[in-house]
Amino acid sequence: MTPPDLLPHGEGLRERIRENLARLDRLELRREGLRDAAVALTLVPDAEGGTRWILTRREARLSAHAGQLALPGGRCDGDETDVEAALRELAEELGMHAGPDSALGRLDDFATRSGYLMHPVVVWCDEAVEVRPDPSEVSEVFMPRLTELLRDDAPRIESIPQSDKPIVKMPVEGDHWINAPTAAIVYQFREVGLLGQLTRVAHFEQPSWAWR
Repeated sequence: MTPPDLLPHGEGLRERIRENLARLDRLELRREGLRDAAVALTLVPDAEGGTRWILTRREARLSAHAGQLALPGGRCDGDETDVEAALRELAEELGMHAGPDSALGRLDDFATRSGYLMHPVVVWCDEAVEVRPDPSEVSEVFMPRLTELLRDDAPRIESIPQSDKPIVKMPVEGDHWINAPTAAIVYQFREVGLLGQLTRVAHFEQPSWAWR
């Protein structure tokens, strides 16, 4: 399930993703009591000319979602836009300074059980970047291959006794899997950004341990 034109990290892939995202009629949620947050699904080149995306593990001493795998991101400050917040968080957490033109588009909003309204932004880096994680926020940085998202066994849909809604999981590499909300965002990026297929993910549940 890996179209050959999706493999090289270059203008063709970048513009395909940009055009696919532009065709998405974004689902914008407004739910009372939720705090706005932006996350950056960031695409970077590797030494072989392929594309990778950036995933972090949150520092174990953080007050919220400690130790969990997540996209770089955080609360929106004041009146800043989703894109501004995502790029600021990318700089603060990983030392990556990307300009507004690096944002290829946005995905659907996703409401989390822990009280956040996530606004995902897809960010493109033309050249290899030096990642300098802030140890107070990030304990590890992973860069999985983009082609992993196109595996035949992805997504993995499961159920939990605490909810009648399905859980979605997406592969990181090998036998490792991530959960929603990150998995839901990554799955929609695969469907919309890479494959040009309209797929909604707001209905997916999160594991019970991520509800707080």
